Amino acid sequence: MPLWHGKSKGTKWGYSIFVWTLKKHGVYPAYFLLRFVALYYFLFSIRSSKAIFYYFHKRMGYSTLSSVFKIYSNYFLFGQSLIDKVVIMSGIPNTFTFNFDGEENLRKLVKMGKGGILLSAHIGNWEAAGHLLKRLGTRINVVMYDGEQQQIKEYLDTVTGERNVNIILIRDHISHIYEISEAFNKNELICMHADRFLEGNRTVPFNFLGEEAMFPLGPFLLAAQFKVPVSFVFSMKETSSHYHFFASEIKEYDQVSKSISIQKIITDFVRVMEEKVKSYPLQWYNYYNFWQ
Repeated sequence: MPLWHGKSKGTKWGYSIFVWTLKKHGVYPAYFLLRFVALYYFLFSIRSSKAIFYYFHKRMGYSTLSSVFKIYSNYFLFGQSLIDKVVIMSGIPNTFTFNFDGEENLRKLVKMGKGGILLSAHIGNWEAAGHLLKRLGTRINVVMYDGEQQQIKEYLDTVTGERNVNIILIRDHISHIYEISEAFNKNELICMHADRFLEGNRTVPFNFLGEEAMFPLGPFLLAAQFKVPVSFVFSMKETSSHYHFFASEIKEYDQVSKSISIQKIITDFVRVMEEKVKSYPLQWYNYYNFWQ
């Protein structure tokens, strides 16, 4: 079973240093400071580094030496994604640019009046681009595990201020299901990551990068159960200051049984996810053995 427990690393003190640097000196000095933090995780975060090494070496086919160097690059880019998210959501002056492929698909989805699901993964930095999608004219609800330590979350809330997205937390009881249903009834969009799960959750096996992996059943079951249209969305960093947002054509899975719908959804999702991972191999931030 995966060794991910739904929690992110970091401390309130660490976040505050980066936020101070961003406000006083800007993004690039924060990136410079980040190089030392990434080096720390490269040297001492043994468990996650082993998982990333397996991904690069065994699944992507890079040499041993190349895979080792890519571990550091992966940590560095992940740190950049966190910094970028704070900068964009808090309104700190920056030079970030975006281009959007498939925004017309999301506008069409909203006009359908059924609500919809945006399926993504821990690839790139979707939340940074998602903050800019308020122009769609409907609320976006992000479904996520309550993985940040409470003091860190409270601190970041004071920095970023009011978000244009609503956070729906996954809890042991099923209250989040009612929140999701209510969002669909209001023609709102639900965004979920479909590449990670907690031990004990229901899963579905599927071949990913040449080896069977376990995917969380929940996101695919929701789409099949509520029969809402689906789009696969990703936001990838292409330069130090430029993001490329992708939204696939709308998929509807309401013409077949629930079990067949689930299989079709996961087949389509994994195909698109593989394309993005192969195109941006350094930007998949999944720090446990996904194929274990």
